[in-house]
Amino acid sequence: MKTVKQLLREKGHGVASIGPDESIIDAMQLMAADNIGALLVLKNSKLIGIVTERDFSRKSYLLNKPMKDILVKDIMTQQVAYVSPDYTNEDCMALITEMRIRHLPVLDDEQLIGIISIGDLVKDTISQHEFIIHQLERYIYDTPE
Repeated sequence: MKTVKQLLREKGHGVASIGPDESIIDAMQLMAADNIGALLVLKNSKLIGIVTERDFSRKSYLLNKPMKDILVKDIMTQQVAYVSPDYTNEDCMALITEMRIRHLPVLDDEQLIGIISIGDLVKDTISQHEFIIHQLERYIYDTPE
């Protein structure tokens, strides 16, 4: 199993983020432009939350405010599950499944260094399975009878 550190090396360390006092409209426009489902919420370069499409769809209408007046901090999730670079793909999959979330920020000594999504984990798992299948096929077909 690959570690988060290895996954980030392949994927990159880029993180899409927004400030807590930005409008939710700006957040949704950023997500749409980048074709992503979540933004990390940073204040003074410190992770303070995450805002997702799910937060928007489930929480914004409860505020009974015009959309232009809703801020990221009004609907963001403040208790953010995160992982460290030494977690494995399997560790992350278990956490995502248990907590029913789709994104895991990666922190190293409280410093944000990336984000892993369920899509990243599934892609890596499929890649590992394809590699094993290829190796087994080579073994089977290259073995003298």
